[in-house]
Amino acid sequence: MSDIIVGIESSCDDTSVAVLKDEYLISNVIASQEVHRQYGGVVPELASRAHLLNIVPVVDKAIKSAGIQMKDIDAIAFTRGPGLLGSLLVGTSFAKGMAISLGCKLVEVNHLQGHILSCLIKEKGIEKPIPAFPFLTLLVSGGHTQIVQVDSEYSFRILGQTIDDAVGEAFDKCSKMMGLGYPGGPIIDKLAKEGDAERFKFNLPNIQGLDYSFSGIKTSLLYFLRDRIAEQPDFIEQNRADICAGFQKALIDILMKKLILAVKQTGITRVAIGGGVSANSALRQRVYDEGVKRGWQTFIPEFRFTTDNAAMIAICGLYKYRAGEFCPLDAPAVPRAGSMAI
Repeated sequence: MSDIIVGIESSCDDTSVAVLKDEYLISNVIASQEVHRQYGGVVPELASRAHLLNIVPVVDKAIKSAGIQMKDIDAIAFTRGPGLLGSLLVGTSFAKGMAISLGCKLVEVNHLQGHILSCLIKEKGIEKPIPAFPFLTLLVSGGHTQIVQVDSEYSFRILGQTIDDAVGEAFDKCSKMMGLGYPGGPIIDKLAKEGDAERFKFNLPNIQGLDYSFSGIKTSLLYFLRDRIAEQPDFIEQNRADICAGFQKALIDILMKKLILAVKQTGITRVAIGGGVSANSALRQRVYDEGVKRGWQTFIPEFRFTTDNAAMIAICGLYKYRAGEFCPLDAPAVPRAGSMAI
């Protein structure tokens, strides 16, 4: 008898619903919100209102695309946190109502665990390597930067994390300083392909252990641009690609230095990446190249599993469902990462 899990993701500005049959994904629908681009970042109130409009049609489309009946569903898995409170409340409330109406189990999922376990998602007709346990994950996004040791589907240990800003925020701030638009990561990635990454250098932080820091390098870029613009007002316009290439390389150097150290310290050579910044082409190539050079097994997610999506929520929900870890109906949304154990 197969386990059928519906996953609901609404932690930020994407409304997503997926259906999983055992470990195999059979539908994954995402409704993105374009309204935030004009504001240079996600506006929480607008995000929650858009989720309210999107949640019913997205659920309907995911169920129909999967070719299942409502009575077939064994559990509803939903993102309980971390994320934007208003956005989380939409998904949390809908998941609870759906579970009650269907009489099925309710499973809460930590959004970060979803990104970490996205590499375990399978699809019929698609062959891809699945990491054995234990493995290391470099979790990189707009809100989080962590190195996590994954000992099983249920066991996660944070080995290192940012002590201030996340790497995704550094990408966005760079884009904002240069007037390039939002979201900054894809824009910088595209421009960097045309630039010389060795032309401009930025000071790298010296943080002990496996922790990260990105506040200093953002300040370094700010002063760099200020001084150069004072000498040459059109400096950014004339050197846009090279600035992006140099700054992106610096961020990736920071990430890789600690990841390499984590592999040395743990002896674990199975390495995965996850989170929105794992879509960055230069980071993906660097992880692959380091893997070849150092004898790692690397697991790089498909682009559609790097951004927020419900497939990753469903895979976590599947394992928690099988372990009998169900969620009470009075469980509130949890917006802060520190309030939810990874």
